[in-house]
Amino acid sequence: MRILFLSSWFPYPPDNGSKLRILNLLRGLSQHHELTIISFADHPVTELDLEPLYSFCKRIHVVPNKVFNPTGLRARLGYLSSTPRSIIDTFSDAMVACIEQTIKEDDYQIVIASQYKTAAYSQYFGNLPSLFEEIEIGLLFEQYTQATTVRNRIRHGLTWVKHRRHLGRILENYQVCTVVSEKEKELLSRFVSSNTEIEVIPNCVDIAEYDIFKEEREPASLIYTGSFGYEPNYEAMLWFIGDVYPYILAEIPEVQLTITGEHLDKPLPNPNGTKLTDFVPDVRPYIARSLISIAPLQSGGGTRLKILEAMALNTPVVATSKGAEGIDVKNGEHILIADSPQDFAEAVVKLLQTPELGTYIANNAYRLVQDKYDWEKVRPKFMGIVDKAVRNHALESIQNQ
Repeated sequence: MRILFLSSWFPYPPDNGSKLRILNLLRGLSQHHELTIISFADHPVTELDLEPLYSFCKRIHVVPNKVFNPTGLRARLGYLSSTPRSIIDTFSDAMVACIEQTIKEDDYQIVIASQYKTAAYSQYFGNLPSLFEEIEIGLLFEQYTQATTVRNRIRHGLTWVKHRRHLGRILENYQVCTVVSEKEKELLSRFVSSNTEIEVIPNCVDIAEYDIFKEEREPASLIYTGSFGYEPNYEAMLWFIGDVYPYILAEIPEVQLTITGEHLDKPLPNPNGTKLTDFVPDVRPYIARSLISIAPLQSGGGTRLKILEAMALNTPVVATSKGAEGIDVKNGEHILIADSPQDFAEAVVKLLQTPELGTYIANNAYRLVQDKYDWEKVRPKFMGIVDKAVRNHALESIQNQ
């Protein structure tokens, strides 16, 4: 069938978790269906960027992305609206025109909208069945419930209420939606009133694309992969370098931490023994060369692709409970989990000083990814969800006649 896929991210190059997920879903869909993609893009897209996508997309349309400006006029007026300010401020007439023109030009059987930014345009899909791919509300919920001041509690509380009510409204236009973890499913079912079916499609890796990396491990090396443009990544490094790293340096002075991803000139506390690479086109060689991958996250939702990537590359992981959230791991078997600064440091030091433990953890983790988090095994479930959305729409049409 013909599928119209709306993407919040231009998926190439696949240099973050959202792009990797979108790209893998597009590859799977293209094996059985004809694809047209309409994508927001942060930067001008070149022919070199488009070329890889044309191997599995028949048509590609690109719409310039507008970044949310909370101090802009439209955003300020949004305080008076029941729609979230970010949706009001970033609303794109160009996206509306592109959706309507594309649907007019061909006979599509379903629209798949990836993430909230594109799902908000559901009123322009006509009478087509639709699937909302990857809803995430965990971060907004945490910002509200974990606010430490009255002012922030009120501010994040209003944002939370607006988002969940708006999400409930737009979900009425979708037959099926997906989330990346059981926890996200529980939050969505608990707080958003909707009859839309919820399915769990976890973040995954294409494990065959990781098996090709066989790098020599660098002594006493740690790695963290994540752009500081995503606040939980920056928060994680503030906590790790400020509270955890001194304990590790006291035991192993030669330890070296590498942080990949855009750092946006954000300051870090006394970053001795820390190497900032900024953006790299492919993090896999860096992870494969490291002895340990860390995920000291304190907030955020979903599942951590950075952990799955490390597991697929046989690099053992030390994470907080929040960092490991959403992945079916057992502490001490697939990963080491620690939440206090001293416990986290002790787990890192133990792995650095006990190579056989690192090998044991890495081997178990690799088998877990093979069994549960390989796109080759998970894509068929997603294909079934797409078919379900079309069937549910057909049943709704019959019932409404």
